[in-house]
Amino acid sequence: MIEVTPIAGALGAEISGVDLSGELDDEMVGEIRQALLDHLVIFFRDQEITPEQHLTFARKFGNLVEYPLVNGLDDHPEIVPVKKLEHETVNFGGLWHSDTAYLEFPPMGAVLCARELPPVGGDTLFANMYMAYDTLSDGMKGFLSRLVGVNSSAKPDVVLTRKERIKTKRAADEKPLIAEHPAVRTHPETGRKLIYVNFGHTVKFRGMTEEESAPILNYLFAHQSRPEFTCRFQWRPGSVAFWDNRATQHNPINDYQGQRRLMHRVTLAGDRPT
Repeated sequence: MIEVTPIAGALGAEISGVDLSGELDDEMVGEIRQALLDHLVIFFRDQEITPEQHLTFARKFGNLVEYPLVNGLDDHPEIVPVKKLEHETVNFGGLWHSDTAYLEFPPMGAVLCARELPPVGGDTLFANMYMAYDTLSDGMKGFLSRLVGVNSSAKPDVVLTRKERIKTKRAADEKPLIAEHPAVRTHPETGRKLIYVNFGHTVKFRGMTEEESAPILNYLFAHQSRPEFTCRFQWRPGSVAFWDNRATQHNPINDYQGQRRLMHRVTLAGDRPT
């Protein structure tokens, strides 16, 4: 019922033949979900959807959760405005990361809808963590399989990217969120193994110091974002992206200084990584 067009060799596909503002039957939802599992991030063009329709679409794929540390919209708290204003110099989440790995139950995925875009720039990069794992040596795979990553919401690089948004958070002074997850995760639906550490949140390995962990983590961070593991999405008005947060990382590019960019994000509940 839908048409799936890959946009890169590593991951990513555009989906056509679907109107997200309308009713989606179970067959179409199943096809979209399979496309997500196959391509890890899927994109829809020319979708004029209201906040209510945005939420309705996302709920077809799981339960919704509020994003931590920043506020949602007053009338739709499940929708988080991801914005950078004209006077701001850093963009929210502007580095390679997997969303909120500092939670015990990180999200399954997210649906991001473009609301206001700069004339040029503001693309988003995505990376395939299956490929990152598959291309490691057998020795490194075995070594990582015994490690557990310690993830924090207070890693300085990522804190900087949300400094403008956290000013309005009702609990901005709360303690850092910390969660430990295996460095190699098994995807709960596909059964495939993938690397599950990320530059934005992983600070060290359990039982090791930050200094001892750093050489391994720095190698993995560079490896995960190799160009051949990535795709790049150019946003247009009416664009919607839906990514599998369990098997991907993303990086919104901050190349539109002096311009405004506003996106609406809905987050889907996930399970504990194993």
